[in-house]
Amino acid sequence: MAVADYPGSSIGLPESGRGSLAGWWPRIGAMIGDWAASMIVATLAFGTEVLTGSGWRSFMILAVYFVEASLLTALTGSSFGQSIARIGVTRLDGQPLGWWRPVVRTALKCVVIPAVVVGAERRGLNDLLLGTVVVNRR
Repeated sequence: MAVADYPGSSIGLPESGRGSLAGWWPRIGAMIGDWAASMIVATLAFGTEVLTGSGWRSFMILAVYFVEASLLTALTGSSFGQSIARIGVTRLDGQPLGWWRPVVRTALKCVVIPAVVVGAERRGLNDLLLGTVVVNRR
């Protein structure tokens, strides 16, 4: 087996530019942007109890994140934060994401463990299971 020349080469991605494997900093920045936007929307929609309360309101930031990330990824290939970071999700086989992949991918990210257990080529378990990868859009 040949040694990979650069991250993403073993899955057929270009070394740099559009379609290359997204780096860690843009991915982290995108997650922070998504979470911040979800906090703002949830606070505006459900009140400040989403930040300090208990019960169902304490899950509203996560619920807003789930809807935002699932819907925008299905429609545009990027969540709000990913769009700002100029990265996005694509299938390795080049086919459209469809609706169910973004929903399942986001649900797995909400569980946290599949997203932080990272395999080859910076792909979390959610991406490995769904045949997706996070790439640069610029």
